[in-house]
Amino acid sequence: MRVAVNMTWCVPGAVGGSEEYLVRQILGLDTTEIEPTLFVPRGFSYAHPELRDRCEMVETDNDGTSRVRRILDESSWLFRRTGGFSLVHHGGGTVPTIHRSPTLLTIHDLQYRAFPEYFSRKKLTYLRAVMPMSARRASAIAVPTEFVKSTVCESYGISDERVHVVPHGVEPRLGEGATPESELREKFDLGDSPFVVFPAMTHPHKGHAFLLDVMERYWAARGIRLVLIGGRGAAEADIARRMLSDSLSASVSRLGRVSAVDRDGLIRAAIALVFPSEYEGFGAPLIEAMALGTPVLCSDRACLPEVVGSAGLVRALDVDEWGSAIDALATRRSELIDAGRERVTDFTAATSGAALARAYRSIVR
Repeated sequence: MRVAVNMTWCVPGAVGGSEEYLVRQILGLDTTEIEPTLFVPRGFSYAHPELRDRCEMVETDNDGTSRVRRILDESSWLFRRTGGFSLVHHGGGTVPTIHRSPTLLTIHDLQYRAFPEYFSRKKLTYLRAVMPMSARRASAIAVPTEFVKSTVCESYGISDERVHVVPHGVEPRLGEGATPESELREKFDLGDSPFVVFPAMTHPHKGHAFLLDVMERYWAARGIRLVLIGGRGAAEADIARRMLSDSLSASVSRLGRVSAVDRDGLIRAAIALVFPSEYEGFGAPLIEAMALGTPVLCSDRACLPEVVGSAGLVRALDVDEWGSAIDALATRRSELIDAGRERVTDFTAATSGAALARAYRSIVR
């Protein structure tokens, strides 16, 4: 089966978890059965040598940052190059106006419907017009969780059998070469305090402001440091301004984007990975933390309870509840680590790739 995978929208480092999601699925594919060809923006192959060594890549002559140019390329450049494939997999949530069939469409989430206030007027108008139409054009749809499946079916009137859950996967080598804790503490000036880590771009729905509230009221006074890693999002300026206060400047470290080995090392060394997001289609850092042996504390919103199951602490977005959760984490630490390691066996790259292959086979007879 020859599959063309449209990843022209996937600018390395700029699209968050959706990039990791698709990369891990493709790495998990059985290439003796399925032969994927990836259509990617300029520079993508250098960011993902593990994919470059595994499957054919065809790069556009632009870097993918212009949505207008990408949309035009999908209906012209991509269309011309995808004839003769068994199917075309569009990984970015939309199907071009001019497209090949059959088509698998990946929809990562419907955040624009749940929190329209977090989107610019221009982008919101685009998503409202294009995503429902794309869902109806697709031969089948892949989503990361049952939560997203139910919202897609309800929102767009899509039949249940057309939507396939393809979970995130964790690479078996995750954590290999992780930077040692002592080196990280010196490198990032973290001192000797216990710390919690939150890996996410500073978008409003992620919950950085909520964590700062918890720090001010509870955790900072107990000598706990908050380590924030991830790129700059729409709420970056507000978060940076709040961190200038005396109560937070000494207890919060904003590290920005860090290397994969530093990221894994920070998660492994933390007393917990905290994830107070209001909305997620999956929340891959939760299973990554479990794989690295770190307990998880997350919100009770969207798909997060589904992903965590009983392998972590799930709490309402209430400052008092989160303030006291640190004691429960300490008391149940060994139990949660063991439960997390068991839970993560359901989320491997091979499992994800196999689910994607089943979605492909459902539309190629």
